Amino acid sequence: MDVRKLALAALFISLSAVGGMIKIPLGIASIALDSLPALLAVLFFSAPLAALIAIFGHMMSAFLGGMPLGPFHLMIAAEMGMIVWLFAKLHAAEMDRIKWLAFIFFNGVIAAVPFYFLMSPAFFYATVPALLLAATVNAAAAAAAMPYLLRIKAGRTNHAS
Repeated sequence: MDVRKLALAALFISLSAVGGMIKIPLGIASIALDSLPALLAVLFFSAPLAALIAIFGHMMSAFLGGMPLGPFHLMIAAEMGMIVWLFAKLHAAEMDRIKWLAFIFFNGVIAAVPFYFLMSPAFFYATVPALLLAATVNAAAAAAAMPYLLRIKAGRTNHAS
């Protein structure tokens, strides 16, 4: 990996940390905008690197939130990595609408399924609405920012008023 890509990856990881500090007040302290930079990273990186950014982003968000789910955050980080990896693959295949729906569904519902068994059904049912809302906010913000980042990536910034 060249120095420019390494610096850009570090920037996205740093943005994940910042996003992790922007909490969505939905009951669980680690729900934040930490996946937003990972979603944007698919414009610049392969699926594995975007997934790694998602993993670091979740862990930073969890640490900043006080690790409310303890070691379960390692599992959640792995889930986030897999979800962003899938998102990146769908993006590369130009499945634009499906990638957003897949991200929201897998992040908002499927990622919570292990907690049905590990914690309780009540925890699962209480968490899913918050996760769906948080995933939708992250996806909507990323969808809004992507066209601008694509222009920057292409070197065609528009400064017209």
